[in-house]
Amino acid sequence: MGQGKIAAVVVTYNRKELLCRCLMALQAQNTAKPDILVIDNASTDGTGQAVQALELPGLHYCNTGRNLGGAGGFAFGVRAAMAAGYEYLWLMDDDTLPEPDALQAFLRVDKDLKGIYGWLSSRALTPAGEDQPMNRQRKTPYRDIDGYEQDLVPSVMASFVSLFMPAETVRKVGLPIAEFFIWSDDWEYTRRISRQMPCYTVSSSRVVHAMKNSTVVNIAADVPARWERYRYFYRNDVYLYRREGIIGWLWLLTKFAWHSAQVLVSPSGKRLQRLSIIWKGFFAGIRFNPPVQGIDN
Repeated sequence: MGQGKIAAVVVTYNRKELLCRCLMALQAQNTAKPDILVIDNASTDGTGQAVQALELPGLHYCNTGRNLGGAGGFAFGVRAAMAAGYEYLWLMDDDTLPEPDALQAFLRVDKDLKGIYGWLSSRALTPAGEDQPMNRQRKTPYRDIDGYEQDLVPSVMASFVSLFMPAETVRKVGLPIAEFFIWSDDWEYTRRISRQMPCYTVSSSRVVHAMKNSTVVNIAADVPARWERYRYFYRNDVYLYRREGIIGWLWLLTKFAWHSAQVLVSPSGKRLQRLSIIWKGFFAGIRFNPPVQGIDN
């Protein structure tokens, strides 16, 4: 591992069909092929066998041994890619399908910027070809970018659906925070980077995000089976936005109050249970102080 210049780090858990589509799309890139690091969070659906059966060149499979969540998986994968000596990291979910020129667009911008940036993010589309609302980058911590008319759009937050960065960025800011487990780990990491370096959305780098659930993350509208995981969402959001000072706190209080009001008028029932998840998450976030790990920790 580490013979190539670029490592595509793909985190997966029990989605072998989507993962294999992702890996084939990576293999079909029109520029130099990236090495691929599959980080498997201990899937139980035969993911390992499916990956090995593809027999793709430059593909490396690693089973973490337990479910570390998306956040833990990316922290694991970024550390592994850095240890292997790659110059660039391309992070993505297992349901990301990069178009053939997605990597080439990143490399062109990297050359134009002479490497002076923290990260680059792709334009994410739905399978129908529309912009994926869940993956709209932010121009401030509170507002989405205006659109993709320009090829290079200054941005401060982005998802891990398709994030490209030099290894030097990781050396400066450390790893994603594994303790987030799920949700907001990508917002936190990209915001941590953008506070120190200019970052951009590259509109010509396009991927399809073939996610099954593309609704806005909100416990008031989500199905009961997913309610419990929202304790991570609300806790992690507090950690993220409290770093933004008084405006961040006002944003948090407004958001939490709005979600609470939506729960109170929703028809799904068990309102006290959901309100408890929201506000326990808020106070857990105030106390939440996970360490930021460097690559040598």
